[in-house]
Amino acid sequence: MKKKIAINWEKLSNDELLQVRIKDLGLQISGSWLETAIELLHQELEARDLCFRPACYLSDEWLCPDKEPIIGIPFCLAHPRLISIEIEMMYEAEGDNQADCMKLLRHECGHAINYAYKLYTRTRWRELFGCFTTRYSDSYRYQPYSRRFVVHLDDHYAQAHPDEDFAETFAVWLSPGNQWQQKYAKWPALQKLVYVDSLMKKIGSHPPIVTASSSTPWAAHRMRSTLASYYERKRNQLGSEFKGYYDDSLKNVFSTELKNEKNVRAAKILRKHKRSIVDHLATWTGHRKFDLHKLINRITARCESLELYASDDLKELIGVTAFLATIACGTGRNISQGRI
Repeated sequence: MKKKIAINWEKLSNDELLQVRIKDLGLQISGSWLETAIELLHQELEARDLCFRPACYLSDEWLCPDKEPIIGIPFCLAHPRLISIEIEMMYEAEGDNQADCMKLLRHECGHAINYAYKLYTRTRWRELFGCFTTRYSDSYRYQPYSRRFVVHLDDHYAQAHPDEDFAETFAVWLSPGNQWQQKYAKWPALQKLVYVDSLMKKIGSHPPIVTASSSTPWAAHRMRSTLASYYERKRNQLGSEFKGYYDDSLKNVFSTELKNEKNVRAAKILRKHKRSIVDHLATWTGHRKFDLHKLINRITARCESLELYASDDLKELIGVTAFLATIACGTGRNISQGRI
């Protein structure tokens, strides 16, 4: 059997690197900055007198496999070069700094400890968080100002599913210096935090009743796709949730060049007329102003990144307003359910 030759991919150009299979990158958590983040998570668990230590592995995204007490971390975070590729291809790398990484680790740890001790089978768990077997949906309706749920990750993720509600509540409870007793003192969500606090004290010194199997779904070391194929598939799966999805349309509305001194940044124009645009869109589409503000913020951020310019005349304002109305009407179900 021929010995496999390691690829010195760090010296490849971006175009060459995108043609490398993910499994051939030879990525490991050990030796990367993720190792320190996981150690910090373990320290936080120890500080809470929990003996549970979830195993972690490199996967295609942040995840905790169904009823498996193990945490998957995006493989791109294991190396700075891959983080930069992720940002170039997807315009962001979720969890690429310690603060965001720790927030996501605490959330996934909530799933893992739920599965490790089968907490979802408890009567009180179901009374507070709901039915664990509720089907997941591609989108979810959330109440942005609801106090029945904690706020940890973006988009009020606790409202997505009972399992996510518990994971978010656990993450808030685990976060050092959070002072959840004071922050959520007048919120109905406080009873969930009090329950988690009591529950963790009961199970803290007991070993898990479910241990991680040898199965690691979507593990990076088994991914035969090249980076290029992986990102093409990822963009297609995200659809309109992909940050660059509307780039071509925005370039048709605005200009990519500063044609004269009267031109200004398109993002500046959108911020200037944001309130008026939102008012009109709310009237025409029937969508909540909260959701429309999020839509315009996202489009404004893309205009900023693309360095688009506008002349601030009526024609461009009509064009961008019509464009936003088309998005809102075309994604009607998702925009009203917290997905834009």
